[in-house]
Amino acid sequence: MKISVTEAKAQLTELVRRAEAGEEVLLTRFGQGVVRLVAVAARPSAAERRALMEEVRRVGRAKAKPGPPAARSQDFLYDRAGLSK
Repeated sequence: MKISVTEAKAQLTELVRRAEAGEEVLLTRFGQGVVRLVAVAARPSAAERRALMEEVRRVGRAKAKPGPPAARSQDFLYDRAGLSK
């Protein structure tokens, strides 16, 4: 759909609804296209986000390497009295 910027001012809400529904709305100035209204990609649902996080966790577990336990990981920074080296 093509519509002039001047006409679009009065119909913005309707034009946004049409763009959300998948229709491409082209705003024109002096007959030349200047702006295109298109819908932003839909946000993923809670189930889709949950599935993505589970996939990230699965991949992370597969790549994890054993290391020092967290309680002892900074011991090299301190002497026996607990002071920094």
